[in-house]
Amino acid sequence: MSTPAVCIIVDDNEINRLTLEHMVELTPELVLAASLPGSLETLQYFRQGGRADILLLDIEMPHLSGLELARLIPSEVTVIVVTTHREFAVDAFELRAADYLVKPVEFSRFTQAIKRVLEQRSVKVAPQPEPVSTELFVKVGTRMVRLDFNDVYYIEALSTYSIIVTKAQKHIVYLTLKAITERLPFAHFVRVHRSYIINTQRIDAIEDNTLKLGPYAVPIGKSYQEAFYQSLREL
Repeated sequence: MSTPAVCIIVDDNEINRLTLEHMVELTPELVLAASLPGSLETLQYFRQGGRADILLLDIEMPHLSGLELARLIPSEVTVIVVTTHREFAVDAFELRAADYLVKPVEFSRFTQAIKRVLEQRSVKVAPQPEPVSTELFVKVGTRMVRLDFNDVYYIEALSTYSIIVTKAQKHIVYLTLKAITERLPFAHFVRVHRSYIINTQRIDAIEDNTLKLGPYAVPIGKSYQEAFYQSLREL
């Protein structure tokens, strides 16, 4: 179960606050952190380290209006305007208010606004996958060389060593093809022959069970054909 969003209510009318408090209590996706009577109290709340995901905000309040307050609160707080005045809608949306509820607020409309905000927030905070490095160190002779495997066309087995072929160069690696296969973390490298592993991202064409990879041609072994063509369908 996901953690409830932290919500605060700001309205100088006690009845309106009590109504919204009840709606928040009826919404399991929300937890009420504070119900405040004005903008100055709200600024104090944030200055003292208070936090909120969602702010249910009245417009017309003494000392500092809701629109003025919205410019001063932390930018990560999502504002839903709750007011009796429809004419403030344009001003509210210019401040990037997520929704605009007109009093008296119906619970169905409140629920709709909260659902939309929570969906938007989940998209924003969804963790992004870490970029996967395509570089590996390989031992070439007595040196450790860093290769970007995006640049590799194919790897060929020759006796007890292998040749890693790029557009610019061929690297002799003292590893068998089996050992290289076990070490490669990249799904787009596929064994297509007892003597070849190829980079599927480098395939330009397939003709008569021969792969065209840039300036190179690599045969597809008969025993590897079915598995290879199946892997292509899954790319």
